Amino acid sequence: MVQGLTEFLPVSSSGHLLLAQYFLGLNERRFGLAFDAALHLGTALAVLLFFWRDILRLARAFLRSLRRGPDFLDLDERMAYMLIVASIPAVIIGGLFEGFFATAVRSPWVVVFTLVLVGALFLVGEAVGLKRRRASKLSFVEAFGIGLAQAASLVPGVSRSGATITLGLFLGLRREEAARFSFLMSFPITTGAGLLSLAQSASGGMGAHQVAMFVAGCISAALVGYLAIRFLLNYLAGHSLRVFAYYRFGLAAFVALLLLIF
Repeated sequence: MVQGLTEFLPVSSSGHLLLAQYFLGLNERRFGLAFDAALHLGTALAVLLFFWRDILRLARAFLRSLRRGPDFLDLDERMAYMLIVASIPAVIIGGLFEGFFATAVRSPWVVVFTLVLVGALFLVGEAVGLKRRRASKLSFVEAFGIGLAQAASLVPGVSRSGATITLGLFLGLRREEAARFSFLMSFPITTGAGLLSLAQSASGGMGAHQVAMFVAGCISAALVGYLAIRFLLNYLAGHSLRVFAYYRFGLAAFVALLLLIF
């Protein structure tokens, strides 16, 4: 439920999962990155369930372009290629620095810092963003830049949706357009990374209890994630990101206080 809710709301799913594991005293070896991968597959399923018509249409457009060459005047083909370009940074950075993100930055204090930093960027983006453009008007360079923002979310507390939506605001996108592009671009990279991590875990052997635990987490994340997508797209059509910035500041202060006390 934590994963499904916080993957799409711009508050950082990785940060909340890390904090949940830390404060609940969960065994990192049992509830570490492999379990996170299962949960991310659940949220990828939520994207598929919510956007299946868009994903099917874009997949057909991409396949059509392979037969006769890409036509970037076709909005579906253009969007399909922009989503591919936006996925490249996370694939490269995640592949090259997987060990670093798996160990060095998985700290509650890192989460505190990034919660505050990205929350401040929310406020700046809301202040300076024109919020007029549609995602189909993005250039490929801008799509690559949003992909870099997605890669930054490998650091716990940053928030994939938060980073990508905020950069979308800086680029002049409407809030709901930035969120829609963010969710669609998350599908290929989240699905691929989740399947790869689960395959690595399964190669080492998985007991029936562990499989059942992963399936339960995946289903829960998918159901809650679907509801979170629907809520956020409706919310951003008429509201700003400020409430999420204030939530991040409050959570950062609360976590810092707990860490200092305990």
